[in-house]
Amino acid sequence: MTTSAEHASVLATCQQLGENGFDVTYIDLNSSGHVVVDDVLSAIRSDTILVSIHHVNNETGAIQPIEEIGKQLVRHPNVTFHVDHVQGLSKVPLDLHAAHIDLCTGSAHKVHGLKGTGFLYIRQGTKLSALQHGGSQEFNLRTGTENVAGAVAFAKALRLSEEQFNVKSLDEIKEYALAELERIDGVIINSPKGGAPHIINFSVPTIKPEVIVQALAEKEIYVSTKSACSSKESEPSHVLRSMGLSRERTISAIRVSLSYETTKEEMKIFLEEFRKLIPSLMEVAKS
Repeated sequence: MTTSAEHASVLATCQQLGENGFDVTYIDLNSSGHVVVDDVLSAIRSDTILVSIHHVNNETGAIQPIEEIGKQLVRHPNVTFHVDHVQGLSKVPLDLHAAHIDLCTGSAHKVHGLKGTGFLYIRQGTKLSALQHGGSQEFNLRTGTENVAGAVAFAKALRLSEEQFNVKSLDEIKEYALAELERIDGVIINSPKGGAPHIINFSVPTIKPEVIVQALAEKEIYVSTKSACSSKESEPSHVLRSMGLSRERTISAIRVSLSYETTKEEMKIFLEEFRKLIPSLMEVAKS
């Protein structure tokens, strides 16, 4: 079981499982971008063996009720609980033990580490089959010479991120940006209130999102459509579609990502340039 709004890495894996005889249940989100705990519980069957739900949505920043779900899943001992914590790592706290998480994944590049490095947390007692065979590396789960430099760099990047990340400051920048965006005609906010501090998602239904992306890039301001991994695809956002939003909003979404290095001055520059662009782009769209 998973949600229909997961990252492509999870959805593609679930699709492969479905092609190999497993019955995969996909749960939609509510209009605010959250999975409803009761929907998860009611979808559990006697033969359910895995629940995989992301902690922070990579497109909208919605924070999922992971701890509440995990506490409820304790009543289903045959179910393994996996959480994709890639977007929440160092930004949104997650108590692995309180949430009764069996498996948790994270990626270095989201905390300014080297690409291609990640981690898998395995709760003691959770049994896994080896991903690759031929050696005893990685506790006999993944053979091959370890990427020591990548692992050390990941640990260092995570430490620096934890030391320098100021959630309150970033929250203030995000709230300022959302308030200003709401004042711009034609802009519709998709990110929920109280979401992760580093993700802003909005739509401008009358303008193609790639036009906005390219226009801002000319000003050396870089945003994306959907997640960076799928920003070149022209399909509607599967996340916003899972929320039940209109097609106009799902095909015109823009995502702005922040980091602990983002300043309010930089956000002001983005908003100023964005305000200048929208009227002219709307005129072009009408013609």
